[in-house]
Amino acid sequence: MSSDANRLYLDHNATTPQSPAVTAAVIEAMEHNWGNPSSIHWSGQQAKRALDQARDAVAELIGSTPDEVIFTSGGSESVNGAILSAVESSSDRRLVITSDVEHSAVRELMERLVSRGCEWIQIQSESSGRVSADALRGILNDRHEETALVSIMWANNETGVVQPIERLGEVCREYGVCFHTDGTQWVGKMPTSVADMPIDMLSAAGHKFHGPKGTGILWTRPGLQIAPTVVGGGQEMGRRGGTENLPAIVGLGVAAQEAALWLNSGGHESMLPLRDQFEEAVASRVAGICVNGSEAPRMWSTSSIGFPDVEAELLLLVLSEAGLDASAGSACGSGALKGSAVLEAMGTQPCHVPERQYGSVRFSWCRSMEWADLSRAVSIIGESVDS
Repeated sequence: MSSDANRLYLDHNATTPQSPAVTAAVIEAMEHNWGNPSSIHWSGQQAKRALDQARDAVAELIGSTPDEVIFTSGGSESVNGAILSAVESSSDRRLVITSDVEHSAVRELMERLVSRGCEWIQIQSESSGRVSADALRGILNDRHEETALVSIMWANNETGVVQPIERLGEVCREYGVCFHTDGTQWVGKMPTSVADMPIDMLSAAGHKFHGPKGTGILWTRPGLQIAPTVVGGGQEMGRRGGTENLPAIVGLGVAAQEAALWLNSGGHESMLPLRDQFEEAVASRVAGICVNGSEAPRMWSTSSIGFPDVEAELLLLVLSEAGLDASAGSACGSGALKGSAVLEAMGTQPCHVPERQYGSVRFSWCRSMEWADLSRAVSIIGESVDS
């Protein structure tokens, strides 16, 4: 097995390393700014000032005002909070509409809510993994008065497919239905201005853009009624109880500043050709591959490749032994290797090739990745498939 220094990490959709500035800010806060932001004394107010600065930075990143940002423990809590808040705030509306390619934080929560009397409609995605605005309109035309929430993820964590969020949000506006999007794989990687979008709630996680784990963002549009899912204190302006994890939130603020600087300089625009170059190189090295979701707009950070006559789990192990870390899909199953619900929703098997068995592997990278890294990855992939 290769040493840590020589390993290639292409699983950044699972998590990203903290930037040096983020780590330094977290340590500084742990050592010197450990007061409770809710306390009125000097130490508490120093902590409150740091909390406010982080909130300002996150608001700047997503294009909102600071008082619209709620800090949570991560993307899953933010997603859960948005859905539960919408359901609890609408006692006469028990229907939640999602796509069939959502993250498990949506799917598993909805399974629980269905057992408690809610109704759940999953819009069948097209073969590309996209959701049709017309399909949503068809449902809302008949059921809008019963609908508490529509929740569609912005960018898919497994395939990178980007949903037509603006069109979907406009349909929800037409029918007066609350619209939430899981932006966990979007925020910090692409420009975001929630104030200019027909969105009512947005969820995100700091560790997807080089912030600390255990930090989440829930943005809510002004005037939207929020039912706190964590109670027991007046923190986060009464919208999420519990003393804030100040060191991690301070780190999140630094990560938001760094992401905003990178986005404002057009860094994301230079990354899309890198993804295409990588996929073309893999196709030249391994015959018969296919790219899941290739017919749709996709994130620059994600490439889900199906390899013919290969078991994904076995290939992942061989790649890991050769020094390349990748994933079969979402990393939210405690390391369990199982079939992808997302790929199953998109078709009968990866890449829609019925006569051959394909194993799909997700390669994902961050803004600091260079072609030299991906070129070396292509060589490792080719050698591993050949073996």
